[in-house]
Amino acid sequence: MKLLFICTHNRCRSILGEAITKNLAGDRLTVASAGSSPQGEVHPLTIKYLNEKGISTDDLISQSWNDFESYEPDVVLTMCDNAANEACPVWFNSSIQINWALKDPSKDNKDEQDQKDAFYNTMDIIERRIKAVLKLNLQNLSQTQIKEQFASIAEQIH
Repeated sequence: MKLLFICTHNRCRSILGEAITKNLAGDRLTVASAGSSPQGEVHPLTIKYLNEKGISTDDLISQSWNDFESYEPDVVLTMCDNAANEACPVWFNSSIQINWALKDPSKDNKDEQDQKDAFYNTMDIIERRIKAVLKLNLQNLSQTQIKEQFASIAEQIH
């Protein structure tokens, strides 16, 4: 199964989703991330906190969802409400689209400890959600069941 994490700027939450999922899933899932208006660089704190957790940051780049038309994801996970409300590329129509929106950990933090706590909290939520996904027997579920399961995971783990 192919997952594509989407966030408007593809520099924080969608990148966290990609890196954490690759770390947990190994070769069980194919994973990428992209944005509608990518910033062209990964947020430095995203790299810092992934490294602190021992999660590989190799090959993480901020890129456009237009670069993924031939990728053909099975599931597109929007990681921010902005991306969930944007007009998506036509090629998303064949994919299951689910909103896994999370608060942006790179914003509204008063000091370094607040930022670290925000990043670690976001990373923990993503990790718990992906662990729940990995417990599913995805090959035996219909598209409707997959959508329901992913939505349920987001509702239960926040």
